Amino acid sequence: MLRNLLPRRVRAAVASLAFCLALSAASQARAETEVDVALVLAVDISFSMSMEELTLQRDGFVDAFRSREVQNAIENGLTGRIAVTYMEWAGVAGHAVLAPWTVIEDAAGAVAFSAVIEAQPTRRMRRTSISAAIDRSMDLLADSGVFAIREVIDISGDGVNNEGRPVEAARDAALDRGVIINGLPIMIERHGAFDIANLDAYFVDCVIGGPGAFVIPVREPEQFAEAIRRKLVLEIAGITPEPDLVRRADDSSPIDCLIGEKLWMQRRGFTP
Repeated sequence: MLRNLLPRRVRAAVASLAFCLALSAASQARAETEVDVALVLAVDISFSMSMEELTLQRDGFVDAFRSREVQNAIENGLTGRIAVTYMEWAGVAGHAVLAPWTVIEDAAGAVAFSAVIEAQPTRRMRRTSISAAIDRSMDLLADSGVFAIREVIDISGDGVNNEGRPVEAARDAALDRGVIINGLPIMIERHGAFDIANLDAYFVDCVIGGPGAFVIPVREPEQFAEAIRRKLVLEIAGITPEPDLVRRADDSSPIDCLIGEKLWMQRRGFTP
C-alpha cells in the first residue's frame, strides 16, 4: 500500500515544486517587462489628410523620439521603460502596424524606434473610422506582452467618425477597461465634405477619456512637431495636463457625436 502511495506523493511534490518554479519565473518575467506606459500611437492617414500633412505628422513622431525631452521622459519614469507601437488607420478595414510593440528604455532605443517609422512609405486610405482605430488599438494593447502601469491610446486625426460603430461606443468600451485616450485633432484649415470647425470640441466630447485625458490641437503646419513632442512627454511621464488641454475652449452645446455619420448620409443623398 505504501509503495502505491509513495509515487503519488513524489509526483505531487514534483508538481508542486514545478508550479512554484513556474510561478516564480512568470513573476520574474513580468517584472522584467514592467513598463510605465503601454502606448498605442494611432495615426490618421485618411484621404482628407494632404501629403504635406502626412509628411509633417510622420516627421513629428520621428523627431519627437529623437528629442531629449521625450528620451528624458522615458528614462525618468518609475521603471525607466515604455512600450510603444505605431499604427496607421483610416476606415474600418484600413489599419497597418508600421512599428510593432517595442520596449524603449534609453536614447538608443528611442532613436531605433524612430528609424523604423521613418523607413516606412507614406500612403493614404479611404474613409475615417475613429471607432475602429480605438477598437484595433485595444486589440494591440491586449497583445502588448508587457505589464503596464498605464495603458494609453494616442489618436491623431483631421476629421470625424464616418464609418463603423459610433465613436462613443468604442471610447466607452476602452474606458471601461481602464485605458486612457488622448487626442491630437488636426485643424489646419480645409474645406472638405467632413470638416467641422470645432474638431477639438468633437475630440473632447466624443473621443478622449480616462484619468488626465487631454487634447492638443494642431492649427498650423509649423505646430506639428511641438504638439507631438509635448503630447508624448505628457503621456510618457503621466503628467497632469494643463486645464486648457482638458476642457473645450468654448461653452457651446455638446457636439453631436454622430455628426460624421450624418454628413456621410447627406453626401450620399440620404437625410438623417
